[in-house]
Amino acid sequence: MRGRRKSAASPLPQREGVDPVRVRLPVDPEEAWATVGDHLRERFGAAIGVARVDAMLAEGLFVGADGRPVPGTRPYESGLGLWFHREFAPEEPVPFPVGVVYRDEHVVIADKPHFLATTPRGRHVTQTAVARLRHGLGLPHLQPAHRLDRLTAGLVLFVVRPEERGAYQTLFRDRLVRKEYEAVAGYDPGLALPRTVRSRIVKEHGVVAAREEPGEPNSESRVELLERRDGLGRYRLLPATGRTHQLRLHMSTLGLPLVNDPLYPVVEPQGAPDDWSRPLQLLARVLEFTDPVTGEPRRFRSGLRLSAWPDR
Repeated sequence: MRGRRKSAASPLPQREGVDPVRVRLPVDPEEAWATVGDHLRERFGAAIGVARVDAMLAEGLFVGADGRPVPGTRPYESGLGLWFHREFAPEEPVPFPVGVVYRDEHVVIADKPHFLATTPRGRHVTQTAVARLRHGLGLPHLQPAHRLDRLTAGLVLFVVRPEERGAYQTLFRDRLVRKEYEAVAGYDPGLALPRTVRSRIVKEHGVVAAREEPGEPNSESRVELLERRDGLGRYRLLPATGRTHQLRLHMSTLGLPLVNDPLYPVVEPQGAPDDWSRPLQLLARVLEFTDPVTGEPRRFRSGLRLSAWPDR
């Protein structure tokens, strides 16, 4: 079996914990582009404007594998690799730290706060857990083995060495990690718990909320009530599968939507600034697995707490 081609090393360092963008010029059988600049203007002009592409070329911001600026007048060459740093749009800083529960030469177990994305996506680039950890820990190759929703807090496993990432990702793919979540939602005395919820969940690209539909179940969650007070319950949630928004949707289906959930059961207007005082009451509390590199049993517990269930 032919192995995956190794990506060329970037001649540019990370900036604020974010990798530079790599562009590989495509095959051009119709000779549509006479120069490198012609291609870059067509490729990025609609997104950032042709004038900005020209300015980046003039400033030498597109570089080749040797780290030297590539001029826009250079004749077009299929397969040529270019690197550049994206321009970061202003992001409101998430005012909560990323905790580190455990760190060794193989993994970093982080305690991600609410509102912080795991990896760059959309309008969240520098305000992500991976960017902060790379920058703060001096680990430029750090990568997550899995993801948590931006609004969910708790444990995320990051891999230190790129060559070991596949082994840890396989744990999650093959459901060899025991995950335990904690949530706060309404209490229904008429609902018998514990119980296991199974359903078919569908998440369409571009639609913010997932939905359940008839058909063969592709998701499974166990719901247990830990304690109750003042009309609320604190729940242990044990997902056997990892569908997008699975726990949030299953709790909503039971008539127990999570406190401060902006999607279930009703989708709130999108695009408003985050309200730091109203975090989604969902926490990835425990990760448990056998380390695929060292063979050691691992169990980690989040040090965070859900604000809707304060100590008394």
